[in-house]
Amino acid sequence: MGIQASPGILSVVGTPIGNLADASPRVIDTLTAADVVLCEDTRVTAKLLSAFGVRASLQRCDEHVIASQVGSVLERLAQGQRVAFVSDAGMPGISDPGQRLVDAALDAGFTTEVIPGPSAVTCALVASGLACDHFFFEGFLPRKHGAQTERLTWLAAIPSALVIYESPRRVAATLARIAEVMPSRRVALVRELTKLHEEVVRDTAVALAAIIAARESLKGECVLIIAPPT
Repeated sequence: MGIQASPGILSVVGTPIGNLADASPRVIDTLTAADVVLCEDTRVTAKLLSAFGVRASLQRCDEHVIASQVGSVLERLAQGQRVAFVSDAGMPGISDPGQRLVDAALDAGFTTEVIPGPSAVTCALVASGLACDHFFFEGFLPRKHGAQTERLTWLAAIPSALVIYESPRRVAATLARIAEVMPSRRVALVRELTKLHEEVVRDTAVALAAIIAARESLKGECVLIIAPPT
């Protein structure tokens, strides 16, 4: 009678959001041991693995294809393979489609482990210095003006700090909208987290919107922290 293959493991791996030194030994060991690394962009993850001296088989698994790949991932796990899942930066499953893969693996009875890593949500909350005993993670707001205003109006009633992701190209317009809906709230713009030019700019929503509007350009992904209502 043959030996039955051991059950596979799905490892959800948090990767650096800027500073490569934030990768833990456990992150590197997990990626090294993986039979395949699922990722958003193979080019981005290839550079990450190269920096760590890790050689691994890469497979694209972003929001456009993840639904069609769930079945093949479960087959790998059934064969006893170790599958690592990463996003381009930060913790997979937070504002990305990784939750669908974890959900399917757990429903199928496979072992799923989380390898902790940096998260822009918690880093930005701490860096903002604003009260964050309770916080609500919104992620990206709707892009259309009306829908964004409607969503911000709903968010304004939540009695906690608000965490919003935004691109540097749209952050000035988003701050202007926040200033319309919550003019007196304190807001912090946190960008380039863990990188050389990390920056935190804080003021009331109206004042911060004016400060950012006066800048010629911004670089780096941005996180907005809106203080709780007083």
